[in-house]
Amino acid sequence: MENLLVSKKGQTMKHVAQYIDQTILNPEVTQKEIELFLDGVKKFRFIAAVINPCWVELARSLLPQDIKVCSVVAFPLGASSTQTKVYATKDLIHKGCDEIDMVLNIGKLKEKDYSYVRKEIEQVVDAAQGKVVKVIIETCLLNEEEKKTAACIIKEHGAQFVKTSTGFSRQGARIEDVKLLRHVVGPDFGVKASGGIRTFTEVKEFIEAGANRIGTSAGERIMAEHQRIRTPEY
Repeated sequence: MENLLVSKKGQTMKHVAQYIDQTILNPEVTQKEIELFLDGVKKFRFIAAVINPCWVELARSLLPQDIKVCSVVAFPLGASSTQTKVYATKDLIHKGCDEIDMVLNIGKLKEKDYSYVRKEIEQVVDAAQGKVVKVIIETCLLNEEEKKTAACIIKEHGAQFVKTSTGFSRQGARIEDVKLLRHVVGPDFGVKASGGIRTFTEVKEFIEAGANRIGTSAGERIMAEHQRIRTPEY
């Protein structure tokens, strides 16, 4: 996987928009609001648009091919059956998804049913047909050992990213969790920080902590702040 981590001597930084999964997952959004959202995604050239499953075909029809369409599976609880997650993944890929953000079965992880967790990730990855799968572990519900275990299983069983949070639980991304996940998965695996990230300063801090994707609904505001600050390396 391409390394998008913070620039060091001899490395090249990506533009900040190429870290951002611009997100709209509110249940009440209308088609008009989705279309306005997608206009902003195109304007700022975010790496991906993350929308609820019912909007995938619309998003794929309105976005250029170089902007990824991402949608969610078993969101936000992760407690759907494996068969349901697999079917949903296949359906989203068929409708034009480039990336899947799937919520881990948190209860199965906490009771140490690692065989279940491994098999579920493997089946969802297989259903994604080579497309990127990000697995959301909801860090605020896990202790440190559970976070480490989840990250190891995700890395070892075919997914491309471990993602911190849905943004719908009691806490979103934390710097210390991103640092922990980066340490566990190493330099070349995906770490997505998501939940509560709303400023350009926060984006920089999470990138510096080890995130190579940022999930946020505040991408346009972040880009406006970035343009005012004009930080050269970003």
